[in-house]
Amino acid sequence: MSVLTRDEAQTRAQLLDVHHYRVDLDLTTGDETFQSRSVIRFTARAAGDTFVELKPETLHSALLDDEPLDITALDGNRLPLRLTEGEHTLRISTTMRYSRTGEGMHRFTDPTDGESYVYTQLFMEDVQRVFAAFDQPDLKAVFELSVTAPEGWTVLSNGITEQQPDGRWQAAPTPLLSTYFVCVAAGPWHTIRTEHAGLPFGIHCRRSLAAHLDADADEILAVTKACYDRFHEKFEEPYPFDSYDQAFVPEFNAGAMENPGLVTFRDEFVFRSAVTVTERQTRAMVIAHEMAHMWFGDLVTLRWWDDIWLNESFAEYMGYQTVNEACSDLFPDTWIDFGVTRKAWGYEADQRPSTHPVAPDPEAVPDTASALLNFDGISYAKGASALRQLVAWLGEKDFLAGINIHFKRHKFGNATLADFIDNLAAATDRDVHAWAEQWLRTIGVDTLTPRLDGEGSQWRLHVDRDGSRPHRIQAGIYDRRPDGELALRERRELDVPQEAPAELTGPRPDLVVLNDGDLTYTKLRFDEVSEESALRGLSRIPDALTRAVVWNAMRDMVRDGDLAPADYLEFALAHLPEETELALVQGVLGFARTQIADRYVTEDERPAALATIGEIARALLRRTEDGEAPGLRLTAVRACIDSATTPDKIASWLDEGTVHGGPELDPELRWRILARLAVLGATDETVIAAERERDPSATGQEGAARCRASLPTPEAKAAAWSSLFDSDDLSNYLFTATAQGFWQPEQAELVREYVPRFYEAAVALGDRRGPAMAEAAGRYAFPAYAIDAESLALGRSHLADDAMIPALHRKLVDQLDDLNRALRIRTS
Repeated sequence: MSVLTRDEAQTRAQLLDVHHYRVDLDLTTGDETFQSRSVIRFTARAAGDTFVELKPETLHSALLDDEPLDITALDGNRLPLRLTEGEHTLRISTTMRYSRTGEGMHRFTDPTDGESYVYTQLFMEDVQRVFAAFDQPDLKAVFELSVTAPEGWTVLSNGITEQQPDGRWQAAPTPLLSTYFVCVAAGPWHTIRTEHAGLPFGIHCRRSLAAHLDADADEILAVTKACYDRFHEKFEEPYPFDSYDQAFVPEFNAGAMENPGLVTFRDEFVFRSAVTVTERQTRAMVIAHEMAHMWFGDLVTLRWWDDIWLNESFAEYMGYQTVNEACSDLFPDTWIDFGVTRKAWGYEADQRPSTHPVAPDPEAVPDTASALLNFDGISYAKGASALRQLVAWLGEKDFLAGINIHFKRHKFGNATLADFIDNLAAATDRDVHAWAEQWLRTIGVDTLTPRLDGEGSQWRLHVDRDGSRPHRIQAGIYDRRPDGELALRERRELDVPQEAPAELTGPRPDLVVLNDGDLTYTKLRFDEVSEESALRGLSRIPDALTRAVVWNAMRDMVRDGDLAPADYLEFALAHLPEETELALVQGVLGFARTQIADRYVTEDERPAALATIGEIARALLRRTEDGEAPGLRLTAVRACIDSATTPDKIASWLDEGTVHGGPELDPELRWRILARLAVLGATDETVIAAERERDPSATGQEGAARCRASLPTPEAKAAAWSSLFDSDDLSNYLFTATAQGFWQPEQAELVREYVPRFYEAAVALGDRRGPAMAEAAGRYAFPAYAIDAESLALGRSHLADDAMIPALHRKLVDQLDDLNRALRIRTS
């Protein structure tokens, strides 16, 4: 298959003006394939040669202006067209194949009740798996879809759908859309409908999740409505589509997709087990993120994929900011969770060899395959951090004024980075162009360190910068009270680099926290006095966001080899049992468990690391015995399970169906315990099969696959490996679950023989099953716990493999860099 290059897209955009698609899909022809017919009306501005893209199982016919085309001329995914100047109509009839990988038209059969569902995910190049198209974002057109579906199904699409007398479902014509935004979701959905601001709103899930969606419907709809209203306060352009549906769909690869009028979400957001408030907050943020795309991405769309950050960074920033403003009664401060989880994603991505600017040069994104690699922590978290810093520097009033100029000038069209910056500049006297060059065109993470000099009651605060970007920050100045609390003396706004040091009056502060408030994107270090104060008194800092900034600094120090992993764990043991902010507890325990215990300490040191995490978790359990902090208690229970080194305690919980003092075990906790028991060799296939019978859901199916792959026997590992790489029967989710179970730190010797086999197997898998599965193999099936120089050398030797598709190559570059970092930390 040929990937589309930027040059080819520009040439085709100069030649064609695409007006209208009529797409007819027939989903009643079996479980493997469906019928697709496209009628495309377009204008050729001059005579010339071009092509239309499609990836059919069978191409039945193609007619250009009612004249048959040679269908044997289909070359991979391209059917050549020779055009005269003027109006044209192209008609294409195909049989298309359903996918099990979350790409194109994904088909899922629910093991709970046998009901089937299909939905589209047409991002980047996957519209070609569903219907023929001129597939690039700047050839927008009107789409009219009709769908023939099995009896009892409901069909959802970008516009309001109605069932016709002949049984077909007809969707209302769309406004001008890019091809990758077209969406269909069909099946026997459980639906809840309402109306808001004169528009129909709906939420949908598969029938087996109906009770769980009903339980959360009030919250989901309240968040949706609050964000919708808040965006209308911010944006002058009204919501541009005729309805707003949100479908929670199975086996979805991303968190969600911003299809206009029909947002699709992974249906893990319909919670079937207990969750914490931060997990509910994440769902709210994703709802807001996707709604922000209705304006930035859908109404105004990038011209080429080098500007994908414009879509994602804006939606990421707006998602957190809007939930913070519109849903503060439910979620008091979303920026704490952003700082703990999302920014860490950005910092890690920005320190790998695969880093790139937030806004890469167009030459760096020459085709769609390279563009796909930029959906990472830089385009999301770093870009959102940059926008938050821009708002701090520019002011929200001028920022929103520039955004509204952007929407007005480019609505239903396409825009570039240059357009975006010009429109921001039109709303302010500040030099936005220079800011963009310094922030958006550079790579890496700056580091800021405070330095104080002076004596008595006169001190000067200098900020030393390792890096090149300007920063507008707040410096928090703290003094230790007799009771041990680190009390805020003042927050001083500073511009870095400084024209002059900040003059402080009073005794030397005990703690200086740069970037207090977390308004910029930078790593932090402390002066010697501040570091000692932070280590001793972090839990005595009153503000949770400040504590998050300090925790992140300590995390970076571990990753950079400036703080021993064991010291970080002792630091966590000293402060985490007193922590009240759930996002911080989850973030610190997550880093301690998955990075420090699993990767940064040696095999000999690992039992002590797990013991410390277990001690923290037990302290939190004791603290939450009164039942007033259920989220904190659930987090502690999960940590107890994951850090267990002996099976007795967690096995007794499973047998009794409850944790002593609560909570009772729901499916998530039962599968979590069983997976840990499998790793420890304290369960077997009989128990796993019984649990699977107890929980016949799709989640139970994945839990059983994970547990079976976790069993510490040669037979279990051989069977798991064969299912991963010797056949293509596993769906994307079952592949992930099996891969997650396969590699375990406790089982390094057992699976050592598979380490050299991974690379050839993953390359072959990517070639057969495409980028989504290649990325899953690189993410989840990589031998991450083979942390030694031989494994690193082996992996690097395979990076020159020409057969490796870009998605896998990029993932392996990142994984090997993480492995190298773990080796450095272990030996530092």
